[in-house]
Amino acid sequence: MNYPSLVYANLMRNKLRTVLTFGAVSLAVMLVVFLLTMPAGLDALLNSIASNTRVSVHNKAGIVYSLPYAYVRKVRLVGGVAAAVGTTWFGGAYEEDGRVTFPNFAVEAEHVGAVYPDYGIAPQHLDDFRRYRDGALVGRQTMKRYGWKIGDRITLKSTVWAVNLDLRIVGEIPLERSPVVWIQRDYLDEALVAQRGHGLGIVHVIWVRLEDPNRVEEVMRTIDDLFRNSEAETASETEKSFFGNFFASLKGFITVVLLVTVLVAACVVVIAANTASMSIRERGREIAVLKALGFPRRVVFATLLAESALLCTSAGIVGVALAYVFTHGLRSFAAVIPSLGPLGSFLVTPGVAAQGLLLAVVVGVFSGLVPAWGAARKPVAEAFHELF
Repeated sequence: MNYPSLVYANLMRNKLRTVLTFGAVSLAVMLVVFLLTMPAGLDALLNSIASNTRVSVHNKAGIVYSLPYAYVRKVRLVGGVAAAVGTTWFGGAYEEDGRVTFPNFAVEAEHVGAVYPDYGIAPQHLDDFRRYRDGALVGRQTMKRYGWKIGDRITLKSTVWAVNLDLRIVGEIPLERSPVVWIQRDYLDEALVAQRGHGLGIVHVIWVRLEDPNRVEEVMRTIDDLFRNSEAETASETEKSFFGNFFASLKGFITVVLLVTVLVAACVVVIAANTASMSIRERGREIAVLKALGFPRRVVFATLLAESALLCTSAGIVGVALAYVFTHGLRSFAAVIPSLGPLGSFLVTPGVAAQGLLLAVVVGVFSGLVPAWGAARKPVAEAFHELF
């Protein structure tokens, strides 16, 4: 019998224990790999929704504070600006309980298409949005959520402006995860004039598309300098930075996730080490006989360590494969169930897979190292004395 066969035979001596240990390590590696995909998944989500030529301009005090509507026209005159659109939070509720369940904004219908050409909105939908004062463009996620279709009429009750707007869905924003609803700024302005005698007059965020991505920093400085020492100073930032601020609260969560990952890895080491120790202790007589027959310590040590390393490495490969299948399953479900949101961006990259396999190898080596070393260095006489 050669050494690999000996290692395999020893692993199969107690099949139930081997299977349970294999399953524990596989599931633990799967969990660790999935958790490690979260930071990269959030970055991928940000990259998928952000453009490198689009920036936001908002009040320096924060996005909850408004800017004069006149700022929009001034921003359009800045060199390097291809298009700009003013957006104002409408805060419209569709459901009866009055909760805002999707973001909705009043936008300038004639400029929104030029600022968001990458959204792929059909030209006919943009034309209808400009043509119909009560028109609305709705993100695909919200369309699917409520079963809406183009031509439907809906009513949004604003929680900010105390007006109700009857809207006609004239087009779709064809992004799978887009929950946003755009309504015409002029329509809201007219409703406010009729209700309180004066119009909107403000915007919350000015979205700007630049001509050259290499001039982003330069143009942002120019815009902010334009309104420095004014009644409402501005702060410009890239679209990725803007949306990244909304995920800032997740940074602490990611830290906790990584801490849990370390604890899971430690637990796996303890479980595997306990299994290796029990297996070696049960075979004390056989190990003593092998050494009495002349097997060198290094051979005994290597075969015992190989058992643990082989078991954990094989379990690690299965664990990585399970994580790969699991994340791809989430991606498929996210395409059908938009509420899964960022989970659809968590994919096992080659780097994450390598980390999972490395973890499995480290667990196998460290869990078997101490028991194998102790059994290999124990004198034969002492081993037989403990057994008899």
